[in-house]
Amino acid sequence: MTTPATPPPAQAHQAPGPPYQQPQQGWGAPAGQYASPIPVRTPGLGDAIASEWTKIRSVRSTMWTLGVMIVLLVGVGLLTVFAVNVSDGNLDGTPVLSLGFFGVLLGSICVITLGVLTIASEYGTGMIRTTLTACPSRARMLIAKSVVFFLLAFTITTVTTGIVGVLQTTMLDGATPETGYWVRVTVGVGLYVATLGLLSLGLGAIIRHSAGAITIMIAVVLLPLVLAMFMFSPSLAGVQQALFEYSIPNQLGAMYDASVTTSGPTGWEPLWIILGVTAVVMAGAFASLDRRDV
Repeated sequence: MTTPATPPPAQAHQAPGPPYQQPQQGWGAPAGQYASPIPVRTPGLGDAIASEWTKIRSVRSTMWTLGVMIVLLVGVGLLTVFAVNVSDGNLDGTPVLSLGFFGVLLGSICVITLGVLTIASEYGTGMIRTTLTACPSRARMLIAKSVVFFLLAFTITTVTTGIVGVLQTTMLDGATPETGYWVRVTVGVGLYVATLGLLSLGLGAIIRHSAGAITIMIAVVLLPLVLAMFMFSPSLAGVQQALFEYSIPNQLGAMYDASVTTSGPTGWEPLWIILGVTAVVMAGAFASLDRRDV
């Protein structure tokens, strides 16, 4: 008697398809590990600048502060011309372009505010953690913010003051100013205001509080002049004179040849002074970023 043969086990059904292939190794991947075949580029300063430009042009504070600044520069400049025309139109030898000083002085408050908000607002919202995660180099981050803010403030101020200067000269039928003076009250004033805003940015990086840094900067701009006005004692005459001469409103007026004192900085000297002060504050901001946690 024979035993029936045991049937072979059922074969598992296999779906048709290409044979299995070992994954290829990526760029510089160790054996047994997978890496993306797309090359990874180390980010640099240009990438940080592009990131900061995207941030500063997409937040509402930039539109409001610079928008109000443009309105002040143009509005106050034209109102000043209107006031001169209503009186007698005689400037008594005062340069026509010096009428733009009043609008620039008020508009500088807007640049100060934006300079502080450019960095201090990120500490208030916690966005600075995301920024430093994307850009671990704190020095590169601060340089990128400074470059973007400075160029933006300089461009807006220079273009607006140039337009206001042309309108004022046309409306008052004033003589065409000398080239050197014209450059000083447009490009020079733009550099001064942008540097003042950069000083605010550096102070914001040190203080890390928007309201506190803005308050300190407004005090720096206005307090010396206000204190000097109330120093009646003869013993304080030297201090009063120094406060008048080196106050920011008087330095800005000196750029327009319209300073309130007969002595003190003249011509381009106020720009060199504000550049020196800003360099010291920015050095402190770099040192503060490296030695303090977020």
